[in-house]
Amino acid sequence: MKKSLGHLLSLYLLVPAIIAGGCAAVPAAAPAVSSGAAEEAPAQQAQETGQEVTAQETGAAPETAAAEEAAQEEAAQEETAEQETAEEEAAEQEEAVVISEDTKELVLSEEIPVDGADRPGEMRDLAPAELIAEMTAGWNLGNSLDATSAPGLAAETSWGNPKTTKEMIDAVCEKGFNTIRIPVTWDSHVGSAPEYEVDSEWMDRVQEVVNYAIDDGMFVILDTHHEENWRILDDAHIDAVNAEHTALWRQIAERFKNYGDHLIFDGLNEPRVKGGANEWNGGTSEGRACLNLLNQSFVDTVRGTGGNNDKRLLLVTSFASSAVIQTIGSLKIPEDDHLAVSIHAYTPYGFTYKVDADWALSEWDGSHNYEIDKVMNDLKRIFIDKGIPVIITEYGAQNKDGNDKDVAAWAKYYVEKAKSLGIVCVWWDNGCYTTGNEQFGIFNRSDCTWYSEEVADAVTAAFR
Repeated sequence: MKKSLGHLLSLYLLVPAIIAGGCAAVPAAAPAVSSGAAEEAPAQQAQETGQEVTAQETGAAPETAAAEEAAQEEAAQEETAEQETAEEEAAEQEEAVVISEDTKELVLSEEIPVDGADRPGEMRDLAPAELIAEMTAGWNLGNSLDATSAPGLAAETSWGNPKTTKEMIDAVCEKGFNTIRIPVTWDSHVGSAPEYEVDSEWMDRVQEVVNYAIDDGMFVILDTHHEENWRILDDAHIDAVNAEHTALWRQIAERFKNYGDHLIFDGLNEPRVKGGANEWNGGTSEGRACLNLLNQSFVDTVRGTGGNNDKRLLLVTSFASSAVIQTIGSLKIPEDDHLAVSIHAYTPYGFTYKVDADWALSEWDGSHNYEIDKVMNDLKRIFIDKGIPVIITEYGAQNKDGNDKDVAAWAKYYVEKAKSLGIVCVWWDNGCYTTGNEQFGIFNRSDCTWYSEEVADAVTAAFR
């Protein structure tokens, strides 16, 4: 049974009013009376008045009375037809209502969940460098929606992190991070060829987490993460890979096509041949050529969905998302006005990772700043000087027996150097601090506190 237009609006209308610089969203109140209901009231009154007139005794002659009765019957039939037409139009309005207010546009549909899942927003047609200039400190929600050790929605917590909540994202935002990357592994949540349909529950859950950050006014980078099992960059696999790659991004782009420019798509995470030659150091010429094809088809697919995706910022990447010269120097950038490059740079490796070698570092005294400088200067020369912005979508340093002071010093230099070149950096946080694999965690998701205030403050300090 269809509900009235006013009832639908009161159920579904939720326009986030983002307070500049804040992390809380204020829902706009629904109108007391919808425009459709206001238009229906006079028509209903006219119908009721007409019914009262036709019920009155006229006292006319029999012939005249018969003629009037026939006329009244014809009028009643016309009135019934008009009423049915009006009801059909009202039903169509209930199916889709567009409300415009300044730069906000909200499209309501019976297909939209009751919680108002869609977050239509403004697409300002900014140049990539202008948009990126609005981004500050970044943080990755790692090892959550990208986890793969359980089926269905249980995957999110299968690597030990708790289910993501709005309170977690609020705490990150309130710390001074205005950018969040949400890594998502889609592999086991996708159906078979040729549709490669994404499981609806998984897509809904991804959208729910995206909305947590959008409602806080944050920039959100959404990616396709651990897809190496099927996304194999060689000539033998590339046709099938590209078919699934484009089908996946078409569905993601369609779901989020109304979102504003605070949502950014990151096409491929660390694309490579798992276990292949030079896996992390540029791959092969065959692999890099396959990557160029996937970067191009990602851009073409998203742009083809229309809406705000026409001008959405898209991130293309190098082989394995590496910053080594062999891969960034050969990266082919698609022709497009709204692109940037995504790079991962854990530099220097001897400090950022735990390595068993004589060149391992656990203290940071600045003597290895030159290694950071080299990576940044390469990115500047190859991309930034040519008008192509860069976002370092992953960086970080593992906790080594509580060396937070050294990690903070390293992070301060790293972020300030990047900021001087217009590069945004997004810390890789996998939720692991003293236990687990690769201890990059700085935020405790179990109680929304910080494992390392010192590191978090160093990361955000450059933007205060």
